[in-house]
Amino acid sequence: MAVTTYILDKDGNSIDASTATVPANRDFRGAWSLSGNVISEDLTKAKEIFKDKIRETRKPLLEALDVDFTRAQETSADTTQIVADKQALRDATTAGDSATDIAALKASWPSACGDNPYS
Repeated sequence: MAVTTYILDKDGNSIDASTATVPANRDFRGAWSLSGNVISEDLTKAKEIFKDKIRETRKPLLEALDVDFTRAQETSADTTQIVADKQALRDATTAGDSATDIAALKASWPSACGDNPYS
């Protein structure tokens, strides 16, 4: 006996999952929306997921820079680069704001956050 999987849209309508057109990858799965038999990625929702990923990635980086900053202050060392690095991480969440599609969003990963998880 074959089992059929159904997908429900936000209005409670269902389609057979095997007939749906889906995005090539699941990077922004939480931003998927269903229209007829086509699942597409909502760019606005994808940008929020992207920003959350940046926040998750930068948290330990900011914490490490806080330690470096404190150590530099204790020895009266120059903190200019540390302050600049921290600011770059704070500004990182604006990286995808101007993206007009998912590919541009993925490509806009800020270098301050390290390797691009979407490449």
